[in-house]
Amino acid sequence: MPDKPLSPLRIIRSGLCSGCGSCVAQADPATARMDLDAYGQLQPTGDAEWLRRPSESFTRTCPFSPGAANENEIAAEAYPEAEPHPTIGRFVSAYVGYVDGEGFRDRGSSGGMVSWVLDELMARGLIDGAAHVVPVEDPQSDGRYFRYRLSRTQAEVREGAKSRYYPVEASEILRTIRETPGRYAIVGVPCFIKAIQLLRREDPVFRERIAYTLGLFCGHMKSARFVESFAMQMGVPAGEVSAVEFRVKDVTRPASTYTAQLTLRDGTVHRKDWWNLVDGDWGSGFFQYEACNYCDDVIGETSDISFGDAWVEPYSSDGRGTNVVVIRSPEVAAFVREAIEADRLCLEPVDEEFVVATQAAGFRQRREGLAYRLTWRKRGVRPIKRVDPAVPDSPRRRLIYRTRAFISRGSHRMFALARRTGRPAIYTRWGKAAVAFYHGFAYSRGKLGEWTEKLGLK
Repeated sequence: MPDKPLSPLRIIRSGLCSGCGSCVAQADPATARMDLDAYGQLQPTGDAEWLRRPSESFTRTCPFSPGAANENEIAAEAYPEAEPHPTIGRFVSAYVGYVDGEGFRDRGSSGGMVSWVLDELMARGLIDGAAHVVPVEDPQSDGRYFRYRLSRTQAEVREGAKSRYYPVEASEILRTIRETPGRYAIVGVPCFIKAIQLLRREDPVFRERIAYTLGLFCGHMKSARFVESFAMQMGVPAGEVSAVEFRVKDVTRPASTYTAQLTLRDGTVHRKDWWNLVDGDWGSGFFQYEACNYCDDVIGETSDISFGDAWVEPYSSDGRGTNVVVIRSPEVAAFVREAIEADRLCLEPVDEEFVVATQAAGFRQRREGLAYRLTWRKRGVRPIKRVDPAVPDSPRRRLIYRTRAFISRGSHRMFALARRTGRPAIYTRWGKAAVAFYHGFAYSRGKLGEWTEKLGLK
């Protein structure tokens, strides 16, 4: 625990807010809300006194607070029967595969497992509602393209399929859960699920009503400007976009070939492969939240069950999509096993080594990369992570981590300048140069020690 309680404003100013909304969910709605900031990132705002007021409860429940329990502590308490493993934390079983039938795999970005588990929980009467992210009906009026929704039927659950690389927050849905008795499941990225588990530790109402947590493997959070960048590079007005699809499924192409699709108000559809977008290389970190630089959870270690893409062969070449699934709850593990035995799920058991291999780049970024970034941190709240500050031995790795941080921070500023001046080339030319520099080091195997020393990146 820090020497003194923290306030939301201190976390925001320290670049540690991921916009989950848990702090706003605990506040008076007249006092606090979540809004997009100038860079298109969701942040708490509202009454100045609330923002500045230190709070022990906030210090314990903010997922990036050094006063909050870490993922190991949360998982040990929630899943005592699950065996701990050094890289992916506790789990009772892990699988690779997909849902066989009922269209789950066809509708989803990957193997359809997220929607299937929610559907199964509802079909078994284990939940009264599922909190998950869905597209809004009119994004231009709403101001956002996606929001959390509480679905109460299996048909509604199935509308939540597909990946959403867009900022969302859970304050509204958490308030609804608090006000409405019942049993609920909630889907979220690792820091969101950690926030939910911290709230459940703090508040008996959430502990009783949030019965299941479903985690999504996460590389990092994107700002809302990611969609605007798609529109800009496709030559369409962002103000006319009525629907966004980040990963159009094409069974004739590898699953790793991402295609973005924008549908305009007049019904016209525009598509572009990510590799033809200046910010289409996920690993380079365009529009990344700063807080993501200080996260050490890749796979949602505090959730009952978590899901990712199987980014290893032969699965990554299968355009139909394949999930890797990690289960920590014995109850969830039991009904998944039943479905496998009934031939409803096509899943094969895997071990920790396989799971790590499917997310190898993410683990490097959240372990070695995080350890290095912790050595840079001189101001603001100092996060306490499960890795110690350390400088990588490899000059190449140091350059990669430094360049990613430069791109993620610079992309916000350069896109804001292009947006303000109406000159898209300001952003695209900068982005092309930045990513070319990044690729030069990321894929080079040459001797980079001299460059590292010259650039002061030791």
